[in-house]
Amino acid sequence: MTGGFGPKDLLECYRHGVFPMAESHTDPEIFLVDPETRGILTLENFHIPRRLRRTVRKHPFSVRINTAFTRVMEACAERTPERDSTWINPAILDLYDRLHRDGYAHSVECWQGTQLVGGLYGVSLGGVFFGESMFSRATNASKIALVHLVARLISGDYKLLDAQFHNSHLEQFGLIEIPRSLFRRLLNEALAVDADFYSSGGETTGDWAVQRITQIS
Repeated sequence: MTGGFGPKDLLECYRHGVFPMAESHTDPEIFLVDPETRGILTLENFHIPRRLRRTVRKHPFSVRINTAFTRVMEACAERTPERDSTWINPAILDLYDRLHRDGYAHSVECWQGTQLVGGLYGVSLGGVFFGESMFSRATNASKIALVHLVARLISGDYKLLDAQFHNSHLEQFGLIEIPRSLFRRLLNEALAVDADFYSSGGETTGDWAVQRITQIS
């Protein structure tokens, strides 16, 4: 499925709880996925492991949003020694780049000076953030990006953070799995919320992120 499938079609898929993937980064086709069970991170129960909390407070990286969206996606698509292939192909890169230009797709980035060392990206609709992928080139960079994302979502009155699948890496943060029927009910409720991804401004600090999360957890 490529052809006439564009950003508006992609947003409609998200509204119905489905999302696109590719078999590999070299496969030109994309297909839609509607998992029977869904991995989500509940914002009110998000857990920051103690050691990571100390690291976040030290603020080892500058954490910014939307300054290098395409570079974040490209980094998520790269093969690594631990990951021989990814599902992010050129068609998906193009779709989400267009969605970013339309204001629906966002990146959270960790910088060391002029070096982009980690980050994540996803799609925002109503009070839902659909997390897509993350990468790290420095210790804890993707984890710190996630903490800052959650703090931003809490500040912006989001209700749901979709992680798509079960991921052992995310269990330490409180990832749970729920059936498709429950996910769709939570999705519909959250889509009706008028959340604000920009309520926290651009660059944020580690102290702010930890305080924002611990205030409600």
